Amino acid sequence: MIGIVIVSHSPLIAEGVKDLASEMTQGRVKIIPAGGVDDSPAIGTNAERIYQALLEASNPEGVLVLADLGSAVLSTQAAIEMLPEADQKRILLSNAPLVEGAVIAAAQASIGNDLEAVNAAAEAASTMNKLQ
Repeated sequence: MIGIVIVSHSPLIAEGVKDLASEMTQGRVKIIPAGGVDDSPAIGTNAERIYQALLEASNPEGVLVLADLGSAVLSTQAAIEMLPEADQKRILLSNAPLVEGAVIAAAQASIGNDLEAVNAAAEAASTMNKLQ
């Protein structure tokens, strides 16, 4: 089963999205939050923290990463480059919206879908209509 990493400038947002997605899958999917710059509630991103989350979520089936804003993407790309080349190939940085994408990704991962299918479902959340 793939792992998921949640990257946010806010450690509270990263934890909250992880909690929501984990609740939807009853904890069957490894979801690792990587928010903030240090152990304080400071806002920002930290490539080393993201790197550690990637290691923790790592598995042979791959890891999907969802990020909140542009500089979180840059920090994630830097963290991915810190990994050995073989491991980099098992990481997919998604263009999905953070909250809806994470919930859908976790649900899709929990039923055994592969990395590409999980990402496609998560990215489709960007066109999801919440209102009827």
